[in-house]
Amino acid sequence: MSSQPLFFDKYTPLFQPHANGKEPEYELLFKEGVSVVKGPDELDFLKVEPEAIAKLTQTCIRDIEHYFRSAHLAQIQKILKDPEASANDRFVALELLKNACVSAGLVLPSCQDTGTACVYGYRGERVLTGGLDGQAITKGIYNAYNQDNLRYSQVAPLSMFEEKNTGNNLPGQIELYAGHPGDELAYKFHVIAKGGGSANKFELFQKTKAFLKEKEFESFLMKEIAHFGTSACPPYHIAIVIGGQSADQTLKVAKLVSTKYYDGLPTSGDSTGRAFRDLYWEERLLKNCQKLGIGAQFGGKYFAHDVRVVVSLVTVLLPSRHGRQLLG
Repeated sequence: MSSQPLFFDKYTPLFQPHANGKEPEYELLFKEGVSVVKGPDELDFLKVEPEAIAKLTQTCIRDIEHYFRSAHLAQIQKILKDPEASANDRFVALELLKNACVSAGLVLPSCQDTGTACVYGYRGERVLTGGLDGQAITKGIYNAYNQDNLRYSQVAPLSMFEEKNTGNNLPGQIELYAGHPGDELAYKFHVIAKGGGSANKFELFQKTKAFLKEKEFESFLMKEIAHFGTSACPPYHIAIVIGGQSADQTLKVAKLVSTKYYDGLPTSGDSTGRAFRDLYWEERLLKNCQKLGIGAQFGGKYFAHDVRVVVSLVTVLLPSRHGRQLLG
């Protein structure tokens, strides 16, 4: 028998979203409904009331629909300052900035496709809620879409070939998980309004190891990226995930990668099989996108704002339009 220590003697998460030590920036929205109480063995527990979860969900969706992230706005501004940008690129960038000003008024959203509400919750070991978390999140989704000027996009199947709009943008996609190590006293939420344009460009390819040759790999990816065309409204945030433990896991990871959720992954692999970002291929593919000539819809350089490549050795491509998501 081998004298090597068993792998599970040292647990290593497959995905380490904050390996670079950087947490997302947070904003204090409210304190009501959140408190610290004593539990067994005099341990502190975080108590979160259902109403606080609903209010957080509603606020996140409202902000997603009306405000662009500062990093995304900076990328639009970059187009206007780039002497290599085409007149078409600059026209689109200027209109996007005008649109951002209008939507920030909280009357009209930034896009007519206000998307499917997707909420991922990561609940720490010592978090108490005293209710059905999914129900509270659903209430927040309902309030957001019914108290704001947001389009209802969800339909209910009445039969195999009949459907009807639900009239409230429910149901949402809600997934709740155990929290990450070190977050025992935290309940973290990742909220996304996923539009149909980018979702319709989702692609999954199941390939053999022969695919992993530099020229073949690059040629294949650029061919598929070009097939995105302009129907999902470039400039895009393109997410590419190589590998995974299963096809469904890889698809979900690609969705989160497109929102920059995994930007803090390690930038190199190791013997544990952890996922990592490949910064070299991100830059290389972005330069290739700039050479496509498609640009920001009407010809030019800015087909993509950026490219994210995550390796977890199944290839997935997904463009994201607005970079709209919030961490709660």
